[in-house]
Amino acid sequence: MVAIEWDRWLPAPAKLNLFLHVVGRRSDGYHLLQTVFRLIDCADALSFGPRADGMIALETPIPGVTDDDNLVLRAASALRDRAGGRHGVTIRLRKEIPVGGGLGGGSSDAATTLLALNHLWGTRLPAADLAGIGVGLGADVPVFLGGVNAFAEGIGERLTPVLLPPAWYLVLVPQVSIPTREIFADPSLTRNTPAIKIAAFFAGQQTANDLEPVVCRRYPVVAGYLDWLSRFARARLTGSGACVFAEFSSQDEARSVLQQLPAAMRGFVAMGLDRHPLESVQR
Repeated sequence: MVAIEWDRWLPAPAKLNLFLHVVGRRSDGYHLLQTVFRLIDCADALSFGPRADGMIALETPIPGVTDDDNLVLRAASALRDRAGGRHGVTIRLRKEIPVGGGLGGGSSDAATTLLALNHLWGTRLPAADLAGIGVGLGADVPVFLGGVNAFAEGIGERLTPVLLPPAWYLVLVPQVSIPTREIFADPSLTRNTPAIKIAAFFAGQQTANDLEPVVCRRYPVVAGYLDWLSRFARARLTGSGACVFAEFSSQDEARSVLQQLPAAMRGFVAMGLDRHPLESVQR
């Protein structure tokens, strides 16, 4: 358990999509998905300092991300508005999760912000209220608030907790940032994959990431990373990319493949988590 205190660094773990099917589209344009989210131990870190002037400030902005688009600032503002308070905070962020890689870094940072400030500000909103704020920020935020691996449906907000076996992952990081909206807007994207049941996933039914063909066509560098990794294990895209990954049964096996990575490529080994480090805060 990680205690939430002012000025203490708190984790915001990344996620992988073990598969991602686009099963339909709502009348408002949002895509209907099925996916399994797996938390991993690659994580950003955030700390929160009190301030008396009522301002919400991010001391360490992310290059290329405006304040209006920054999910950390939006999360803090949304929580304060929902609670009707006049709280202020200085937020510091250490980025380890690649930006635009499909690992959910921005969403995880937003979730950690909501969990931490809900405690530090004493707003004490229940989990359902935080989840409502989270889905308004982004479809991946609720799974980080939920705190456990999950089978997700809808736009990603309908979560069923799942128990996943221990696993290690080799994650490769192509040097490109992929805008999610661009991929979902592509006319060639498959939008009618038949829905599956949770039991079918665990029984080994063939799954895929429906975004992968679009990403590979638009970003050949991602296709190259997938081709290389597929020499060693089943390689998959996570989210809308750009990161790709493969699952291994041991850390040694994953590190052995990482050691063979060409010098021009980047990657890291991560352990699959059962729970978010701040999961107990939601109890």
